[in-house]
Amino acid sequence: MYNKIVTDVFFDLDHTLWDFEKNSALTFEKILSENQVTVDLDDFLKVYVPNNLIFWRLFREDKISKIDLRYQRLKVTFDSLGINVSDAVINHLSEEYIANLSSFNHLFPNAMEVLKYLKPKYQLHIITNGFQEVQDRKIRNSNIDSFFTHVINSEMAGVKKPNPVIFELALNKANTIPEKSLMIGDSLEADILGAKALGFHVLHFNAHNEERHNICDIITELDEIKSYL
Repeated sequence: MYNKIVTDVFFDLDHTLWDFEKNSALTFEKILSENQVTVDLDDFLKVYVPNNLIFWRLFREDKISKIDLRYQRLKVTFDSLGINVSDAVINHLSEEYIANLSSFNHLFPNAMEVLKYLKPKYQLHIITNGFQEVQDRKIRNSNIDSFFTHVINSEMAGVKKPNPVIFELALNKANTIPEKSLMIGDSLEADILGAKALGFHVLHFNAHNEERHNICDIITELDEIKSYL
């Protein structure tokens, strides 16, 4: 569908290529046990996962800092579960989470296959709101770094998706234009609407089983990308 138009394909990382929820769960299983925090992992994740999305949205909107994001998502979760955990332990868990997260590197099904399929035909890039220190390790440790010409993160751009500045930076680095670019991501707000506003072609990877929409084409499995490129 896009193969005669698109020269550059931009991917989001978390929840699109890198299986954030699975790797995050494995990280918490490790660090909660090592720090002797007694909580059922499933109960913890049921509260933490939606809290994390809420605080990431606030961070994306510049309403909280990186430090607040990392602390509050844990503090609110433990408080909601009625578990008394000291600030010292929460801060330590926050640091341990970041240190250990990239040691688990499960990709979404068919991610590697799709990247191998696309690489000979297109320039591939990543645009991510994640922290550079963590995202670089994720990309390297999951053995997908060789596929990407440019990796643009929000710390590099000074803004977060859906701010147009980060997409403009990505276009400049890739030396391309929106009309020849395709953005693939899981976040309707940050990835799809953000890129579409600048004229990108967009493809929504519906990793969160959101309601269907008419904004753009939707895929639920990464290998569906082959029918578009």
